[in-house]
Amino acid sequence: MAGYLGNGQQNGSRQALNAYFAHGEQEEMVDLNGYRSPRNVNNSFDFSFQDGPASPAPASPKPVAPYRPGLQQKRYSPPDYSTGSGWLTTQTPRSSRGPDSFSDSPYDSRAASPTMYSQDVQQSHQSLAPLVKESASPGFAKDWVQSGSIARLNDRDDAEIWKGWKRWIFFFTPFLTFGNTAIYLLYLALRIYCIISAQNKAHTNFAGAWVFVAIEIAVMIPSLMHNCWTMMALKKRGRPRLRLTGNDCPTVDVFVTCCGEEDEVVLDTVRGALDQDYPTDRFRVIVLDDGKSSSLEAAVNQMTVNAPNLYYMAREKIPGKPHHFKAGNLNYGLEQVTLLPAGAGQFMAALDADMIPEQDWLRAVLPHLLVDPKMALACPPQLFYNAPASDPLAQSLDFFVHVIEPIKDALGVAWCTGSGYVVRREALEEIGNFPLGSLAEDVATSTLMLGKGWKTAYVHEPLQFGTVPEDYGGHLKQRTRWAIGTVDTAFKLKFCLWGDSVRLMSFAQRFSGFLYATLSLYTLLLTASLFAIPIILLWQKQLVAYANDDQLHWLIWACFATTLMNRLCEFALFIPAGYHTGQRGSRYQLWMSPYIALCIVRSFILPKWLGGQTQAFKPTGSLGSALNERDPQTRRNLFVRLRVILFNYMGLFHFAFVYVTLIAVVISSYRCFAISSGFKDTIICLITHAFWPPVTFLFIVTSLWTPVSYAIDPPSMPPREDLLTRDPKTGVAHPTNKSKKIAFGGQAAWFELEYTLATVVTVLVFVYSFFF
Repeated sequence: MAGYLGNGQQNGSRQALNAYFAHGEQEEMVDLNGYRSPRNVNNSFDFSFQDGPASPAPASPKPVAPYRPGLQQKRYSPPDYSTGSGWLTTQTPRSSRGPDSFSDSPYDSRAASPTMYSQDVQQSHQSLAPLVKESASPGFAKDWVQSGSIARLNDRDDAEIWKGWKRWIFFFTPFLTFGNTAIYLLYLALRIYCIISAQNKAHTNFAGAWVFVAIEIAVMIPSLMHNCWTMMALKKRGRPRLRLTGNDCPTVDVFVTCCGEEDEVVLDTVRGALDQDYPTDRFRVIVLDDGKSSSLEAAVNQMTVNAPNLYYMAREKIPGKPHHFKAGNLNYGLEQVTLLPAGAGQFMAALDADMIPEQDWLRAVLPHLLVDPKMALACPPQLFYNAPASDPLAQSLDFFVHVIEPIKDALGVAWCTGSGYVVRREALEEIGNFPLGSLAEDVATSTLMLGKGWKTAYVHEPLQFGTVPEDYGGHLKQRTRWAIGTVDTAFKLKFCLWGDSVRLMSFAQRFSGFLYATLSLYTLLLTASLFAIPIILLWQKQLVAYANDDQLHWLIWACFATTLMNRLCEFALFIPAGYHTGQRGSRYQLWMSPYIALCIVRSFILPKWLGGQTQAFKPTGSLGSALNERDPQTRRNLFVRLRVILFNYMGLFHFAFVYVTLIAVVISSYRCFAISSGFKDTIICLITHAFWPPVTFLFIVTSLWTPVSYAIDPPSMPPREDLLTRDPKTGVAHPTNKSKKIAFGGQAAWFELEYTLATVVTVLVFVYSFFF
């Protein structure tokens, strides 16, 4: 791999990269001590960093005839490793390639893994300069911008998603967040002062109050860090809405990664990718099938009759040898496209198997890479068309893609969303292609690029729509895999605080990497804190201690101010995604925390001999068949759904927690009625025990009840085909406008009622405080 780095980079970077991409992985998803060398993509060869002279710079390609995909042989055959022949060992020099080549364009086509030279970026970007029509905005103005074919449709890429009065309210989010944080800190300080005063007066220890305030402080820490990040939204985001026009476009290899999905789901994505409003001689669609489905291969090969720029590839997987999942599949594709007669495109794009792109996807994303020579990657949000009404499991990701990612983009730290992204090949080459040994290769890839001084962009437009997991187990597996991958990446990158891999990161980029990894780890403490309220109440201790009525008045007033300020802050912050979406996300953090905490403990704390294993959540026992809980015709009966979710999917923990908490509330309340001598004493006892505003136990138990309520009354969804509009001639399908939006259902109404009642209780307690 000496050829990966230019002469000026080899000596200083080889040792660091060798240490970073550590070898020695013995089992998939178990040994994640370091990213593997990404050159072992086909399980038949493995290169490591070696000393030696850098490869000489390749000569500039000679002008040749235009690329015509239709002239190429369409049957893809994997190389024969046993004979030492095949594409991997007989790569044709670019200068000698025939007419089937990208080289007719002004874009210097590069292989996935050639020698990386520092001048490549500048040279390739100079060749792209004629594509730019005008400066997109002052922030994108460059001295090399010339007339060409990039149109600027709007000053903001998200102008059609949310606008008007919502933008004015969102403008106040940083100020509301600052005020909310300040008031909450004052409230906690007052709580501690009152506990100390009460102990000095009563000459006793209020252990329950100390435990309660300690839990409040512990839970406050991640919220405080997140608030600090949210306050950075004060920096306005000015990414415009751009479109690449005309036919003089860069060449792109579009990878559709799949592994065992239904053929029709994959084919719909392939049809959408082929239906791009983009010159067909400038892009290819390559289906990377890690499941090696013969039926999918046959269907794709049949489509190539009318789509000469479509290819099917399936890598060989040697039993017992790690294949590195999606990252390995992508790296395999990067390697193989260099061996096609046309060579590799200058840009690479990727789509998940179920993500149907809109027709202007490539023309919308590519301009953001063309206007900035250091822009490595641009990605749109992942949106979904099969999320059920109320989205009971919070599967939509709307809060992340509509609130968090735009803030990250404004600060120059946009994450790769995993699908729909377009990436510059030079940037991939500099980090050694997609890092292996990670369950979150998208986050790792964008983080490594930022660490090398590249930029990433988030294009806030609805450009792709996919499907969420349709069963409870699939959802758990997906989300716990994301959490483990994020934490694992953070460990390898030293939480983005130091190291050669993050050397060129800005403060905001380092803070972002540290924050979101820490928030995932914080599920351990959040899970432990859930037990605080029921334990204290069963312990017959009060949650709030005070020395006199004046202190109680101040505590209630401070709690009232904190609660209402928090409601205002939530409303303003959630606006881009929708208020109910934000509330779903808050509940999701609570009920998912035991699953994520369990997987983190198994992955990073427990040794192997005690059951430690780096993997996503796996159900216990054996499932006889799928629950099909969202299909009203084939779903299993209530008893089976409850048995599977409660026992196989650990829902019994949630069930037990809810009932223990409710029993604790009942016992504590009964005790208040039994020992209190009058109405005032009874009300104060209830307030300072279970019903301290904003009635936290109510929010916790309704959130933890989610798995049980889902098992009892799962949402019903129509067949996937009913959510699509399909062209009868071409077969191209896109989601209907209705399916792109999450309907307001009964569960959302119930939770809103519960949240409103908690706020009303807070207001009533505040008013009553003036009468005692």
